[in-house]
Amino acid sequence: QVQLEESGGGLVQAGGSLRLSCAASGRTFSSYAMGWFRRAPGKEREFVASITVSGVFVNYGDSVKGRFTISRGNGKNTVYLQMNSLKHEDTAVYYCVAGRTVSDFGLWGPGTQVTVSS
Repeated sequence: QVQLEESGGGLVQAGGSLRLSCAASGRTFSSYAMGWFRRAPGKEREFVASITVSGVFVNYGDSVKGRFTISRGNGKNTVYLQMNSLKHEDTAVYYCVAGRTVSDFGLWGPGTQVTVSS
């Protein structure tokens, strides 16, 4: 089974920026659609962003549109999330996800903590 690992989380001040990275490891038999979800303590999981295998089509959750940008790396099984104009409400554990398509995210990373101070 392919594994995902995130990096780049940390503590930032409101209004600052942070860039998350995710890469697939292990035996990869195909390229993956990838994306990001997040979950704050006591809250439901929230969709953040997704990107197709080709990188042509992207989608964002309403709360992050205009502030976050998802992109693929040179390797098809890598993905980034550039987060700008961060707000305290963005504080959450961010999870990298992957699947055959953007409608089939079955593989999850362990998550990385993002904390935005006021």
